[in-house]
Amino acid sequence: MAYQKTYIPYGGYWSSPFARWQGSFANLHALKFSADVARKALEARDISPKTFSNVYLGMTIPATQSFYGAPWLAGMIGAEGVTGPVFSQACATSARVIGSASQAVETDSSDSILCITADRTSNGPHLLYPNPNNPGGRGDAEDWVWDNFNRDPFAGNSMLQTAENVAKEAVIATAEQHEVTLMRYAQYQSALENDAAFHKLYMSPVEINPSGRKVVATVTDDEGIFPSTAEGLAKLKPVMPDGTVTFGGQTFPADGNAGMIVTTREKARELSKDSKIEIQILSFNEGRAAKGFMPKANVPAVRSALAQTGLDIKNIKAIKTHNPFAVNDIFLSRELGVGLDKMNNYGSSLIWGHPQAPTGMRLIIELIEELVLLGGGYGLFTGCAAGDTAAAIVLEVKV
Repeated sequence: MAYQKTYIPYGGYWSSPFARWQGSFANLHALKFSADVARKALEARDISPKTFSNVYLGMTIPATQSFYGAPWLAGMIGAEGVTGPVFSQACATSARVIGSASQAVETDSSDSILCITADRTSNGPHLLYPNPNNPGGRGDAEDWVWDNFNRDPFAGNSMLQTAENVAKEAVIATAEQHEVTLMRYAQYQSALENDAAFHKLYMSPVEINPSGRKVVATVTDDEGIFPSTAEGLAKLKPVMPDGTVTFGGQTFPADGNAGMIVTTREKARELSKDSKIEIQILSFNEGRAAKGFMPKANVPAVRSALAQTGLDIKNIKAIKTHNPFAVNDIFLSRELGVGLDKMNNYGSSLIWGHPQAPTGMRLIIELIEELVLLGGGYGLFTGCAAGDTAAAIVLEVKV
């Protein structure tokens, strides 16, 4: 469906820095961490937690007592009495959270939803499922993060294999992937100019204070970014035998969280830091590719989302993609007829990492800020996800 009534207040969003896994955020509880960041972000924007009719939580990796989900999160930020659902759709989680919140606003079932997305890939849970039928009653074990990265139970392949399948079919060589990595790394550097002025539009430093008594570190910006050079990339070999994708042509797991307010036009004006800037969500849709071809799924998702709005890709001024592999952007560029340099200004997950649930939300935040700098226009986000799926969101910024 095309949306008519759903808006985001300008500045009504935020993101923590993203930290490479096993870095500074490795031991922070994902929900408690996101609640702390959200509470401080709301205070800085002078927005009361009592504003919200619902809290929607996106989270893909279980954490201690995350069984209590959105109601617990609401309580931690001071929105007691407010509840909401929990969404888990791998890397499409952010788009699904925002899309579902938009549907609630469109149908008048909710008028002001706080969307929070949070994940910690570091120190992911090791689960033991009871199985009395095993020899000696031994349980079935699962490493939530690693086992699911490495095998899709339906397709029977790893995430990496899906990129290789598309690279082989579409003839995407290692050298072309490395060219995209260099381009994306250069685009990210523009976000760091002038003392990271672009990041400061939506990101604040995070104090690490696990005990609540002493700050042990402060993370001011993304942590663990690998510098990319042509010489360095040329030395890398493909990860899989006879493959094309190197470690330089793919992203890395990370930790972090993000938040966004989805509401009505009237409420967005009230909560906006500049009421003259309007951000309207126009559509949300999903797509699915053939088994084992995950990067392809962005194409049907984008085409469906655009069709809902009546827009053409030529109408889109800025594009952001969740690009776990450089292959994703190359294939999308070819299929849509859009230059690679027209995507992912100021950064993307290929460079700053992949905490799963919040990845897409941060990209959408950056899309909004880019469109404001461009004087407004239509924007597109798309990102693939586990199960050979993808999601896309189209929005418009008016300045």
